[in-house]
Amino acid sequence: MKMEQYIRAIAGLFILVSLTLGYFLSPYWYLFTAFVGLNLFQSAFTGLCPMENILEKIFKIAR
Repeated sequence: MKMEQYIRAIAGLFILVSLTLGYFLSPYWYLFTAFVGLNLFQSAFTGLCPMENILEKIFKIAR
């Protein structure tokens, strides 16, 4: 998989998990959903993605 595919998969997973937690546990989890969405939005304009940096470090350690 390419880095972009990993980022999209992780973002989608975070959103689905936080929506589920918000529904069953506490509506405060929706703030995490908003955070992920805002991060995706800003990365479209700036090209900066914290998850990309984290994944690059993980991949370097795994090699």
